[in-house]
Amino acid sequence: MLKIDNTGNHFILTPQNSELNINQDWFYVEYWRQKNAIVNSKLGRAPAWFIQYQKGNTAVLKHYWRGGLIGKVLNDQYLFLGLEKTRVYKEFKLLLELKALNLAVPDPIAAYVEQAYGIYRADILTQAIPNAQSLCEKLQQSHLSENELVSVGQTIADFHRHGVYHDDLNINNILFDGQGNVNLIDFDKGEIRATNKTWQQANIDRLARSFKKEAGKWPTFFFDDSHWQVLLQAYEKHLNS
Repeated sequence: MLKIDNTGNHFILTPQNSELNINQDWFYVEYWRQKNAIVNSKLGRAPAWFIQYQKGNTAVLKHYWRGGLIGKVLNDQYLFLGLEKTRVYKEFKLLLELKALNLAVPDPIAAYVEQAYGIYRADILTQAIPNAQSLCEKLQQSHLSENELVSVGQTIADFHRHGVYHDDLNINNILFDGQGNVNLIDFDKGEIRATNKTWQQANIDRLARSFKKEAGKWPTFFFDDSHWQVLLQAYEKHLNS
């Protein structure tokens, strides 16, 4: 399922069946910039770069950055206690498992770990979701239809029924593709665990807070409690069906 190439202090992770010839250059933004292959970017605390690595194929390249107060000091440095304990290894392996369960997540392409003196830095490459628009972006433009609200609720329920815990379930990590299908992204610190109402409800509560947080940030935001109830009822019905 997972292939590991280790050269010196570098590790490259790929799916076992990958036919791509990936080397460490793939994880440097400057390499793609020189090839005029960067087609888009999302900047902020955790930048993402959209890279055309093949004709008709776009990947998202993300570096792992620390958040909070510790991030101001250590930035992108993590304590190396073995490859399988790194955040990138865990996320990449989880994405492969989720794809095997036919859950709606981006295809994992490759991941990279560079370690020295007990410290590591890491990057991950995933297939870009075509014509993606986040739930947050959509709500700044118009109301969601009832079918779209139901689809969001059912998709989250699909993950919860399989015991998939998402550490940061918010409306920026819920994407609609060009066909209107709902996908979840960003599984850093996520895991598959025993199904339990406590953590499932905590996920839903976090999602509800993100709606309120984003509603307060944007001049237009088309979401109210009636929409939340449609989403929540679809989630609960699908979870328990």
